[in-house]
Amino acid sequence: MVIRPATAEDHAAIHAVVAAAFRQPDEADLVDALRADGDALVELVAEEDGQIVGHILFSPLATDTGARFAALAPLSVTPSRQKDGLGTMLMQVSHELLRAAGVEAVIVLGHPAYYPRVGYTAEAALTVTSPFRGPSFMALALTPGALDGSVTIRYARAFGA
Repeated sequence: MVIRPATAEDHAAIHAVVAAAFRQPDEADLVDALRADGDALVELVAEEDGQIVGHILFSPLATDTGARFAALAPLSVTPSRQKDGLGTMLMQVSHELLRAAGVEAVIVLGHPAYYPRVGYTAEAALTVTSPFRGPSFMALALTPGALDGSVTIRYARAFGA
């Protein structure tokens, strides 16, 4: 298994993996739109035997405080490889890259039983004002204290499309 940055040659395979993982094309179309708008901050693939079997993308979030936040969306693993730990590996590698790039916190709107395995919590997101709320809206501080004060975020344009 190799986790590496996505390349332009991977785009068609990524689209297929994301659409298969979500069983419809909306998230795959979101990935394409984020890329087209220049909003792919970190994008990685998991490759096995020359095949893309996983994908993760982070886009920048605008904040009212000037803090550097990112949105995780989407995380996808081909259905035959789900529950093999690939999603966790993609998140762990990505978090290190984001931290090295100066990103202070990550926000995700996702399954509340899945994302806490790598530290995301709804409680951490309580200080974040966004269009979303509830147990699926979670945050992870990559820098200690990044989520201690209130912050308002704005997602990339593609999320509103």
